[in-house]
Amino acid sequence: MLVEMKKIVKEFGPVRALDNVDFKVDTGDIVGLVGENGAGKSTLMNILAGTYSATRGEIFINGIKVNIANIRVANQYGIRFIHQELNLCNDLRVFENMFLAEEIITKFGLLNKKDMIRRCDNVFERMNVHIDSTALMRDLQAAEKQLVEIGKALLFECELIIMDEPTTALSTNEIINLFNIIRQFQREGVSFIYISHKMPELFQICEKYYVLRDGKLVSKGEFKDIDEDDLTEMMIGRYLIDEDFSKHINNSREEVGISVKNLNGKGFYNISFDVYKGEILAITGLQGSGRESLVDALFGEEAFVGTIEVNGKPIRSGSRIRSFMKRGIALVPRMRKERGIHNDLSIYDNLNMGYLNTKFKRLLISNKGVHKRYTRQKKALDIRSTNPQNAITSLSGGNQQKVILGRWLETDADVLLFDNPTQGIDVGTKFEIYHLILKLAEQGKSIIVFSAEFPEIYKIADSCIVLYKGNINAVLDREELTEKNIMYYSTGANMEGEKNA
Repeated sequence: MLVEMKKIVKEFGPVRALDNVDFKVDTGDIVGLVGENGAGKSTLMNILAGTYSATRGEIFINGIKVNIANIRVANQYGIRFIHQELNLCNDLRVFENMFLAEEIITKFGLLNKKDMIRRCDNVFERMNVHIDSTALMRDLQAAEKQLVEIGKALLFECELIIMDEPTTALSTNEIINLFNIIRQFQREGVSFIYISHKMPELFQICEKYYVLRDGKLVSKGEFKDIDEDDLTEMMIGRYLIDEDFSKHINNSREEVGISVKNLNGKGFYNISFDVYKGEILAITGLQGSGRESLVDALFGEEAFVGTIEVNGKPIRSGSRIRSFMKRGIALVPRMRKERGIHNDLSIYDNLNMGYLNTKFKRLLISNKGVHKRYTRQKKALDIRSTNPQNAITSLSGGNQQKVILGRWLETDADVLLFDNPTQGIDVGTKFEIYHLILKLAEQGKSIIVFSAEFPEIYKIADSCIVLYKGNINAVLDREELTEKNIMYYSTGANMEGEKNA
């Protein structure tokens, strides 16, 4: 299927989000669509997928001009969009989610659950994943939910699949499996549009690229003709120097900010470490290593047994999250839509809620104070927002993340937990966040960064804990921080060696 978009313009009031953009994808193409947050990528794809209507422009399928008036029409043309923010109903079962609004009905007007479950199982078998089609969606891990979204697109006879940051919750092995699935369907003539900020993935899976910047098409071509530096320069309009962040490295061991002793909880065991004021500790591990449960326990979201002390004072197990916040712990969480933002609230409200829950002691909230905190963080973090009374969802992913960061900066927390802090964020904004983390450390904050991305860990960490099956398998100093070492201990290869010996 040949899809062409010509001279696409999209205006939201006075804002022109897309400015005469041309885009093309042919049968069996895997096209990378790249650009900074807010460049117009999702807007362009939402027009192709029927979520938005273009202000001006034309769409052709196999040379015939079409009007994709809504999502159902796009689906009829064989176009499916797997969004970065998962569109799943936690209270429904897996097969019900996959067939939502497209259920199979018996001749008696009843749901044909048996046939729907069978077809779901067939798709998961083709994907080489083990997911129970009858399980409740809420009981699945984040990575499994991501795979269900992908399976939902593959379930129907699609000819073009749009993937927006599809690997954000996937492990290395799951990413490899996803790429095998994409290549398999490519051989069958299915086309893919792949949106990602992860450079290695783009160069590994995509053949062609389109680059958007400020709503305009600035470049297109083939990945074999460029490198990562070229692509970065196209995206942000300047050459981005890969700075030596390691100059920060903290050698001070004067005062402990957070101390964790013999911590046990869901999926992690006997975890002990100290993070000094001004220090950045990275914690990494593969899917199932206990990394996600550990960060939740450190913020009071998961029950634990053991000791957590902040500035020498213990936090009792079973304390509410608000108690952790008041004791000076802040969390920038993973999965921004599900865990970080309140979709129905304004930018003002999302940014101010941390301060109002920990520092505010008056009876009435002052609009002047709300605006002052927003203005301070807008300037400090370069939050690109025209109206703070708009819903948080009106912002790009990168700017939403900045609002979350601003929320915690207003609490003046002593310990900051960053859980995949640059998830789904463009390369320019990533560097801004790295600089912010380093600046906070220089101010004497204790920083813990939970991440599975080695380049991120290497840029900012003083040291790194590697988890394996819920236990600390290694503690690496700065000099030992290599991708080879992290993978060696993440996979438990050292234990296999001891076992064989």
